[in-house]
Amino acid sequence: MMKKHAIIFFLICAIFSGEVAQAQNVKFSRYFHNATLRIDYLREGNRHGNTIRVLRDQLCGPWAGSLKQLNDPFNNGFFRIVVKDIETGKRLYSRGYNSLFAEYRDTPEGADSMVSFEEVVRIPWPKQPVLICWEELGEDHHYHTQYALPYYPEERYAQMLKRSDLVLYHEPVKLQYKGNIHKKIDVVIVPEGYGPADTTKMLSDMEKFCEFLLGKEPFKEHSDDFNVWGIPATGEATGITNPAEGVQVNSLVGASYGTFGADRYLMTQMLFKLHDAIGLTPCDHIIIMANSDTYGGGGIYNFYAMSSLNSIADRILPHELGHSIGGLADEYVDENLSYGDTHVKTFEPMEPNITSLVEFDKKWQAMLPEGVPIPTPVDTLVNRKENGPLGVYEGAGYQAKGLYRPVMHCMMRDYAPFCPVCSKRLEEVFSLYTK
Repeated sequence: MMKKHAIIFFLICAIFSGEVAQAQNVKFSRYFHNATLRIDYLREGNRHGNTIRVLRDQLCGPWAGSLKQLNDPFNNGFFRIVVKDIETGKRLYSRGYNSLFAEYRDTPEGADSMVSFEEVVRIPWPKQPVLICWEELGEDHHYHTQYALPYYPEERYAQMLKRSDLVLYHEPVKLQYKGNIHKKIDVVIVPEGYGPADTTKMLSDMEKFCEFLLGKEPFKEHSDDFNVWGIPATGEATGITNPAEGVQVNSLVGASYGTFGADRYLMTQMLFKLHDAIGLTPCDHIIIMANSDTYGGGGIYNFYAMSSLNSIADRILPHELGHSIGGLADEYVDENLSYGDTHVKTFEPMEPNITSLVEFDKKWQAMLPEGVPIPTPVDTLVNRKENGPLGVYEGAGYQAKGLYRPVMHCMMRDYAPFCPVCSKRLEEVFSLYTK
């Protein structure tokens, strides 16, 4: 026991001083079971800081991710989950992500009011003792460990295998199945706002959302890389909570319009209910399909994407997937957004499709045609359904000044096609799951 405590103390010190060796070529079968470890926790705090409080762990079906691409190469997201071997400090697995809390702390309320947000991470189930580390991007734009959980998995794994309640909550519908879950991007569509009488409509809407997911480039070109699953589950009543209209619905995952005061921002804070609905279904990414014709949606990197069944849902959903799968930034200007002060212009934004020009060589500079001026003059004659020439156009990330985007029009600005910069990042992310 003393030896274990000494190892843990040494490693935690090493983590905080940045001295832990990084993993190279992790062999999945040596370090992990073909199973998913789901960890439910609360992130509590405000703009001045936050803490992690782990509530429960559970076995959550087979591992759906790649068996080879285990460490995240993108350094995108305000947070990151990292799994390290407890004896050597070798990094075995990592993924960056964002959350609703990251947006909350930039609202006026987030300056002082302490809140608690549900969050869930899914990682491959370790075979040997590990440190599970929650990291946060600091003001220096480097990741720092904020909480490290020593985890001894084998006894827990044996306990979980004996439990009788580890069953699928809902048998998933195969909307599209293209093969091996370790070499495909497994997307789960969770219906929201459907009552017991809405089953037929729900299944039809799932088919539509599958088409919306795969209907735009670069998703269309890579459609064979996707498995798409639907969860045939309903809530107690039909509809979506909308405080502006005085509507309150006891729905499947508790989604609501009006998140952070923005009428169109349709999200859920009930992450535990969301992941309970998914159950043991193979899952790399989540889409929440809202049974409402009122415009709304949202998307957060490696968290989930959500869209209503509005008349332009075929464009809303790809935009939100740009956030949730690609980690792309909004390219439009809206300085009234309560959560808009996200980008510190003295650093390069983490998202690949906007720049402050501080380190533009790390963005799309190499993709520019020779002779393109930086910044690039705005061309108001470009058709809104077309990207226009690649350049560096001012106005992005909600800000009219100081942030720049690659083209005049893009899916991340006004529902034009994804531009070359955004498409490149999406394809890079696709390969993280298919190789």
